[in-house]
Amino acid sequence: MSQRTATAATPAADLVAPPPFAPPPPAPGAEQYPALDFANSLLTLPGGPLDLLGGPEAASGWLVEHGLAPEAGRVLGPCTVRLRVFRGAVRELLDARVAGRPAPPGALAAVNEALTAAPAVALLRWDAEQGLHRSLPHPADRIADRAMARLAADAADLLTGPDAERLARCGGAPCSRFYVRTHAARHWCSTRCGDRVRAARAYARKRAEKAGGEGEST
Repeated sequence: MSQRTATAATPAADLVAPPPFAPPPPAPGAEQYPALDFANSLLTLPGGPLDLLGGPEAASGWLVEHGLAPEAGRVLGPCTVRLRVFRGAVRELLDARVAGRPAPPGALAAVNEALTAAPAVALLRWDAEQGLHRSLPHPADRIADRAMARLAADAADLLTGPDAERLARCGGAPCSRFYVRTHAARHWCSTRCGDRVRAARAYARKRAEKAGGEGEST
């Protein structure tokens, strides 16, 4: 298991950032690609790591919010761990694509397994209220499977489509989010990260100028 995959399965208690380090707004491209937002649900903030899938309640809420589970749908602890491990595989593929490296075989296998783990075809159903209609069944033990299947398909579309060339990783340390570049000169996933980098550079310049002035006076 890779370091990223192991991190994805770290217990929630170890992945909580203290206030006031709230999650930043979604990275560019995340609204178009849920898989990108899924990969970015593991954050590295100035105050420490934050896992938006850190426990069953948080993971269930995230899936519902992104339309990947029914409103009353809930995932339990084992499925939450599976989601985090799968997220690690998606992050590995994104990281390899951004760096121009070959796709890791284990991550490829995990995404392909998710693609085939749950049927994506809506079944034909009938009830007195709706009559004939098509819908996907959502038994409780398949919510995670279906969510991962949809996220895997979305990740595959992102990694093989035209936006793959614009994939990037935030340059504002310690941020570890991925995003789709809106222009060639963009290096950060959010204004917050850009402001932090600029502030750090300004501080470094002031320190260098101060040190240079002190050197001249001695």
